Amino acid sequence: MIECQLRELVEKYRAQLQKQLDTRIDEMKQDDNAHFLIYRVLGISEIEGKLIDVYQNKGRFLYKYAGSFLEEATKLCFSYISPTSSSIRIPNTQGKRPKLFEIDCLDNRNAIEIKWRDATTDGDHVMKEHTRLQVIADADYKPIRIMYYLPNRQQARKIQETLKTLYRGVGGEYYAGEDAWQYVESYTTINLKQLLESIAGESDAQSNDR
Repeated sequence: MIECQLRELVEKYRAQLQKQLDTRIDEMKQDDNAHFLIYRVLGISEIEGKLIDVYQNKGRFLYKYAGSFLEEATKLCFSYISPTSSSIRIPNTQGKRPKLFEIDCLDNRNAIEIKWRDATTDGDHVMKEHTRLQVIADADYKPIRIMYYLPNRQQARKIQETLKTLYRGVGGEYYAGEDAWQYVESYTTINLKQLLESIAGESDAQSNDR
């Protein structure tokens, strides 16, 4: 059952992503490409410049949909084992902005934040997250962060180490990389990574047959 639901989710996101990409690429045909002059000055040909712009736009949509898909797929796993789990927003008891903080998946007292990847190097991000954790603690929930893919840059990894310390400092839990996949499996009994690898393998095979 969960595999069927996951495959339906995959098809929905594939269709939505492709539609967005097709629309944006079609729009780009009408773009003003006067800026290619500067590309050429810097040694980038017009052909390469067009490809760079196209893939920059594709990448922006891909990252957005990848994060949204993996969050929704994870919620699907949690709802399988706990049908009452849901996303909620709680008032900010520590300040005025933002007015509300969102909890991706609340299951009993477990306030689970789901990230596919977080490559931020912004110190303000740490302050906002610290406030968010205090708000969750004020609501008598246990903050839990799962992030499937660690950033590559050292500064971004240092930010994640700081966040891990913050979570543990308020009695929460932090799981990143392989630990995140294992946490979801131990919590829900669903090996999400294995299911996604299977679907990805089928997609690869179909692409090779074309």
